[in-house]
Amino acid sequence: MTTEEVIEKPVKEPAAKPHYAGHRKRLRDRFLNNEPATFADYEIMELILFPAKPIGDVKPLAKALLATFGSFARVLNAQSSELLKVEGMNEAALVAVKVTRHAAERLLKEQIIANPVIKSWTQLLDYLRLNIGHKQNEVFHILFLNNKLELIADEQQQKGTINHTPIYPREVVKRALELGASSIILVHNHPSGDVNPSKDDVNVTKFIISAAKPLGIEVHDHVIIGKKEYFSFKSKGII
Repeated sequence: MTTEEVIEKPVKEPAAKPHYAGHRKRLRDRFLNNEPATFADYEIMELILFPAKPIGDVKPLAKALLATFGSFARVLNAQSSELLKVEGMNEAALVAVKVTRHAAERLLKEQIIANPVIKSWTQLLDYLRLNIGHKQNEVFHILFLNNKLELIADEQQQKGTINHTPIYPREVVKRALELGASSIILVHNHPSGDVNPSKDDVNVTKFIISAAKPLGIEVHDHVIIGKKEYFSFKSKGII
């Protein structure tokens, strides 16, 4: 090869940008400049996952989570072990999902603490639905109220099976006295989604009323929470 000969090397074409390039910024800009209620569930899930997965496209993961669990609320309420089974989930993404769920719970709880429960009934139901409405087993909570019907504490008293929770009226009343509560709201969930009370639900409510009344503690209501509906013993005239 002579010095006059020129060796031409192939010019490398610039690497094509991935299809999702710029997607994060566009989605953030839309969120900041539009009404978030117009966003699809998978888009909100993407925004939650962005900080946990700084590089790459999280849309497939967001859609996979929603497809696996069936709804946005069910993703937030899913067990950590189940979330980690979804391809693409890691510890950082798990924390992002769980922090979002607990942040929503704290916000709703602060809203009901600030007002008598009668004035914040809708927020109370939203809080209860988020807190226990999507649990797979029955749980029994008590909301302890002061004489202004303001929330003192929300405590889980018992955890049961998919359709039964053991309740001990004496323990309920004992705890109310310890907290200085003037009244209580009994709350439990029905994982089946059918919020109609069973005969046992009605009987245990009457037992608790009988145990609490002589000590000056009123059972303000008993609320059964489902994924979408609720049943109030007071509004239905049962108590």
